Amino acid sequence: MTPTQTQTTSLPKKKGTSNFGKWMALTAALLGWMFDGFEMGLFPLIGGPALNALLGPDGAGDTSKWFGIIIAVFLVGAATGGVFFGWLGDKIGRVRAMALSIFTYAIFTGFCGFATEAWHIAALRFIASLGMGGEWSLGVALVNELWPGKSRALVAGLIGAAANVGFLAVGLLSLGMNTFITNLEAFLMWTGLKQTWVDALLADSGWRFLMISGAFPALMIFFIRLFVPESEKWEEEKQKGGTTHWAKVDLFGVLAGCIAALVIIAFWSPYGAAFLKRFMSDGMVTTVSILVSIIGLGIALVGFLLPVRKYLERAKAAGSLSVGGEKNVVRYMLLGASLAAVAMLGTWGSIQWAAKWAFELAPDPARHAKEYTQITLASGAIVGTILAALCAGRFGRRITFVGMCIGSIASCLVLYLGNDSFGPQFLVCYFIAGAMTASFYGWFPLYLPELFPTAVRATGQGFAFNFGRIVAAIGLLQTATLIAFFDGNFAKAGSVLTVIYVIGIFIIWLGPETRGKALPE
Repeated sequence: MTPTQTQTTSLPKKKGTSNFGKWMALTAALLGWMFDGFEMGLFPLIGGPALNALLGPDGAGDTSKWFGIIIAVFLVGAATGGVFFGWLGDKIGRVRAMALSIFTYAIFTGFCGFATEAWHIAALRFIASLGMGGEWSLGVALVNELWPGKSRALVAGLIGAAANVGFLAVGLLSLGMNTFITNLEAFLMWTGLKQTWVDALLADSGWRFLMISGAFPALMIFFIRLFVPESEKWEEEKQKGGTTHWAKVDLFGVLAGCIAALVIIAFWSPYGAAFLKRFMSDGMVTTVSILVSIIGLGIALVGFLLPVRKYLERAKAAGSLSVGGEKNVVRYMLLGASLAAVAMLGTWGSIQWAAKWAFELAPDPARHAKEYTQITLASGAIVGTILAALCAGRFGRRITFVGMCIGSIASCLVLYLGNDSFGPQFLVCYFIAGAMTASFYGWFPLYLPELFPTAVRATGQGFAFNFGRIVAAIGLLQTATLIAFFDGNFAKAGSVLTVIYVIGIFIIWLGPETRGKALPE
């Protein structure tokens, strides 16, 4: 049950998996994650216009509040989806579950285009994010199980880069948004749509049309079902009866964990804080919110772990699990979640705010500071994710993670403390910081699958990667408070937030070194 049980340097050749099938699986995973990245990057672009339109003039002051809440809810949904769809992938197969996850995030993203209230977008994006969190865990599990060991480092880097290709596309779209809307209006009129429909679709930066277009990836389901083969490792596990130990009743634990995480978000949200201040002082509100966070995280942790813990108990009772094997699985899930929390806190709490900072530094908004910053970030991230995976394959997983942490600290400090204006120097620094802080997302698709056996791989790595999103969601809501503490100086706040990477330097040594070892069976 541990990574050390199988010591071969490459996976045996799959008898029934052709090279064509492997390439189709990789293509599906890359496209799925690219569309994920595009959708995640799309909301920051059109979320403002959408919320302004839905809230109206009377609610204009609440736009920023709803923006933060929607992103935080999105992160909680992705964490929940990582566990739920991971569970589904281990029970019914990687391919079928991946098709369902893509359908979920595509269709419910499309539904956002019909929203009439701000809370509609929050609810729909929450459901969509369930599929996004699941698609990552399923695609990574499938590709790692189909591709040979020597190829997995490059494949992991490509998976990490795919989402950033989506972010890059959003940045380019943003740069030419006015031209895009004008050409799109002409095209829609040419198709015969009524002027009133065209006006409704393209009003307020065309947010409704772009949201509805988010349903397009649902077409991938036909491609996946026709051309993507199921993992033979999972098929073998099914034949051995390993998939029968999953039970639907365990999903109530996931539901409880999700509700606990949402309660935490509610307490830290501006609306929740305002409500509590009616009954208690500011200091008491903070104390209560911290206590709720501690209790809520405990409930979420136990709830999200429940399906795997119960599976292991049933497998052990049936005699299909080695004695002590369950301890390693749970320990590695907690380790992976800790590593992911470090990376995601650095990303969502710090580096993602830099685009807004760039806009503030630019003397002339017409210079498209925000757009150029996002394009620079995405370009650096593409390079960083691929290089990180290759370095992990060449030098080892643990030492590479340490290098990524040190590089992230150094590059972020140079970015935040070495720039006070927007220009070429800022973009160069941001490219390097983007490459370093995003490098983790090329490393995770390589390392996390190596921690778990086939029977629980999708659920285990889905929990490990996505539970960090809950921590990131809480941290996201604290970033604004930290900025206010430094009198609005984001550079100082961003520099303080880089301390999180120091934790990663130490906790990575609690995990095994898996370089040169095949996936555990």
